[in-house]
Amino acid sequence: MNDRDLLAEQFEHERPQLRRIAYRMLGTLDEADDAVQEAWLRLSRTDGSAVDNLGAWLTTVVSRVCLDMLRSRRSRREEFVGSWMPEPIVAVDGAPTPEEEALIADGVGLALYIVLETLAPAERLAFVLHDMFAMPFDEVAPIVGRSPEAARQLASRARRRVQGAHPEPDVALAEQKRVVDAFLAAAREGDFDALLEMLDPDVTLRVDAGPDSPLAREPIVGAEAVLAEAKRFSALAPYSRPAIVNGVAGAVIGRPDGTVYSVVALTIANGRINAIDFVVDPAKLVRVRPQIVSAPPGPERQ
Repeated sequence: MNDRDLLAEQFEHERPQLRRIAYRMLGTLDEADDAVQEAWLRLSRTDGSAVDNLGAWLTTVVSRVCLDMLRSRRSRREEFVGSWMPEPIVAVDGAPTPEEEALIADGVGLALYIVLETLAPAERLAFVLHDMFAMPFDEVAPIVGRSPEAARQLASRARRRVQGAHPEPDVALAEQKRVVDAFLAAAREGDFDALLEMLDPDVTLRVDAGPDSPLAREPIVGAEAVLAEAKRFSALAPYSRPAIVNGVAGAVIGRPDGTVYSVVALTIANGRINAIDFVVDPAKLVRVRPQIVSAPPGPERQ
């Protein structure tokens, strides 16, 4: 094996971890893969023998590439309407693939990504590297171009934002699934009283419809307002299937022709749904496997 082949083998060993970091930072698989590929290109132009710790070197490169991409994206999103969400990792009728499982292993759901997107790029990077990947601040500091104490402060500010705005599910996945099943059943039956009972009084509904979409809207807060919005889409309820979305219970909503219309993740706490997050942007749904049936699986059709 020549030196370049050895370097490529070592890079492939690091790729899953690099991809996890990039997905946490950027939220889309294409951008994450672009960041990882850029790290390989830079490595291939570098004397590998001069790199003492390849994993740390690659983490630094990927992190800085992500930081630049975030800054560029932030400047383009000033007029974005609605809530920006990541490209969802979805499993229907089974567990995620090993590759998908690696990406969602930390249980970072859509709701947390929405909060991460509100952070300044350097805050997000410090939080991701330290709080999600346990990187010491003396290693985070040179990546964000700050002192270790300043990097600590960045992560601390981000942590306060996350803890203040991110609702944590307080029940096991099995209970989350039970609530989602009941929610979908009530929606199919048009039982809006039952739907209202499942909603926390201060529930928030958020939508990422993509740029310039007529479906784009600011978050809707309050059980009655959210229920009124849900009624608008009740015709699609028969074409919904329970799913695991970034590690939490949710659903894939289809159209009568079997194509995917939306992915939704629910945050369930204190026995009720307190956040409903819809990804409608077609660009973020291209990898969702279209396993939607053209008729609902309810008892009346069995």
